[in-house]
Amino acid sequence: MSRTRSIRDWTLDDIPWHLFDARKVDPDILKLVKAASLVEYNGGDYATYLCNVFSDDDEFQAAARAWANEEVRHGRALGRWAEMADESFDFEASFQTFLAGYRLPLEATASVRGSRSGELVARCMVEIGTSSYYTALAEAAEEPVLRAICSNIAGDEFRHYKLFYSYLNRYLEREGMGRFRRALVALGRARESEDDELAYAYYAANGGGEAYDRARCSDAYLQRACSFYRARHLRRMVVMSFMTAGLPPRGRLADWAWRFLSWRLRLRHQMADQVA
Repeated sequence: MSRTRSIRDWTLDDIPWHLFDARKVDPDILKLVKAASLVEYNGGDYATYLCNVFSDDDEFQAAARAWANEEVRHGRALGRWAEMADESFDFEASFQTFLAGYRLPLEATASVRGSRSGELVARCMVEIGTSSYYTALAEAAEEPVLRAICSNIAGDEFRHYKLFYSYLNRYLEREGMGRFRRALVALGRARESEDDELAYAYYAANGGGEAYDRARCSDAYLQRACSFYRARHLRRMVVMSFMTAGLPPRGRLADWAWRFLSWRLRLRHQMADQVA
């Protein structure tokens, strides 16, 4: 199968929109979906950046554009659902607000990660996070249409991980990036879950006219997002992350990482309970 083809074809017409049940919309999940729709819909800019970084790799560029088309489709599906769940939500207007406050380095001609291998490590880490995230949302959602959307997206994101991982292995052979550097890039990208992209997307989708406060928006997003993760989701993230970093996915170090993440998750749950 060619890497440039969409591995799983589904369209917005395949979503069972007629099953939408407003009574089963969770307000916290709705806020997360609004933010996620903006990030996903921005896939075109990510493709532009990746094509700049891999300017002489026609095959990868084709794969990146196909990947971006799927990301944009994710954004449209989530945005349409959010507009059904909240008639006051304007997906396109919120996206323009998002773009006004957050833009990717589209002028870059080299990876901000220092190498193409580093860029692919970072892309793998993103797909690990999103595949786990949408799996958790699909399992937590009671609203049937959202559950179907998130299940489809989770499957796409896992396949995207495998796509970028295959290219990572190719570029590792060329560039010889060591495990230590791979681990640093992976850890750095994981920490960026608290950066401006998600925080500003949350603000653009849910800001309500207030001034942007990165810390407040990041905390509001993470408190809600973490409440839907379970230990099994973290275990899967650790295994996939360690594979990306070139480390043994099972063993003492992976066990320690899983326990640490589980401890962080429990703290988040406790904080969310206190706020509630």
